Amino acid sequence: MLGLVDGNNFYASCERVFNPSLRGRPVVILSNNDGCAIARSQEAKDLGVGMGQPIHQVPSDVRRKLKVLSANFGLYGDLSGRVVSILRDLFPHVEVYSIDESFVSFDGIPKADHERVAAEARARILQWTGIPCCVGIGPSKTLAKLGNKAAKKTVHGVITALPGSRLLERFPVEDVWGVGRKLTARLGIEGVLTAADLFHADSDTLRARYGVTLARTQRELQGIACAGLEEEEPDRQQIVVSRSFGKEIAAVKDLQQAVATFAQRACEKLRARALQAGGVWVFLHTNPFNPGAVQYHPSKAFNFVAPTVDTREVLMVVQALTKAMWRQGYHYKKAGIGLLDLSAGNVHQGDLFAQVDGRSQALMEVMDRANAKFGRGAMAFASSAKRVRHGEQRRPLWAMNQKSLSPAYTSRWDELVRVR
Repeated sequence: MLGLVDGNNFYASCERVFNPSLRGRPVVILSNNDGCAIARSQEAKDLGVGMGQPIHQVPSDVRRKLKVLSANFGLYGDLSGRVVSILRDLFPHVEVYSIDESFVSFDGIPKADHERVAAEARARILQWTGIPCCVGIGPSKTLAKLGNKAAKKTVHGVITALPGSRLLERFPVEDVWGVGRKLTARLGIEGVLTAADLFHADSDTLRARYGVTLARTQRELQGIACAGLEEEEPDRQQIVVSRSFGKEIAAVKDLQQAVATFAQRACEKLRARALQAGGVWVFLHTNPFNPGAVQYHPSKAFNFVAPTVDTREVLMVVQALTKAMWRQGYHYKKAGIGLLDLSAGNVHQGDLFAQVDGRSQALMEVMDRANAKFGRGAMAFASSAKRVRHGEQRRPLWAMNQKSLSPAYTSRWDELVRVR
């Protein structure tokens, strides 16, 4: 049996942990640059705020009732890690599916104790982290997902979904994991309106008309697990870091600073996963939401002679590519870099003209250890925006708009909660 542990309104719940005044109030979390709603508390949903809705499109009378916050992904990621550590203590196997969802295995736990252990996990997470969650249990991931949806409407927060149970009749087919909007419309024409209808549909016809993916979804509803737990994240094919700017920029030096900052972050992620990059890609965008402006969306890629993890090598390339793409008179709203052709960091293909420099690896390790100990940006390259003056970090011209950002309660000493 599998379980799905899902934090309720996770981003809003994280904000409420350290700011109890938000409890019971409609809370909306905004995307980068404070643009669109990416998370809503139940109270905000009840007021009609839609997922992905631009905040300026929310009616003013509703807007006045909301507590609007900028996304604090550092806080959410840290609390997510704490929740996962609790799950690893209680369950033999854990798959971190997303920042707020984890699949768990009940292997070795007696069937009679499944709901009890799930309830214990729920209570422990609430007590130790302050995050409310619900648990769905089932013989497959799809049934565990449906069980979780049902659990959110209960007080005890734990539901077991079994194949053929009447629970399937309560869910429209669009609520089944893996059934999208287009499939829902096509299935509706054929009378498949609920999860129970999909469960009972003819398997051969379903596969012939809709393909193997929907056939697997049906088998999962029937209690046949088609996907096991993935405890280790599969190797990435590429690593991309990009941002929209808080304001449009035109100067090449500002553009290069932004791209250099993104490149440094991408290389940190690369080394953290013990990978190396065989190439790099850089792209720039003007503002597509300014129809009166001339648009320009260039991109360039470059292949290294030999795969690298050295931020210095990546910076030299991305700076050159950015300068080559920059055009006078354009105002840029977004930029990003991608590390391509990734391979295992401990595998080196010999090359007559590109020898591995052990000092390079040692330097990168020193930088990563310093940043891990003293905080990201404690040691950085001068071309990036991570420079510090007089004890304060400089805010670059292109920095994101985060006018309502909550403190880094769990990751910065100077922003810890003060108890009086």
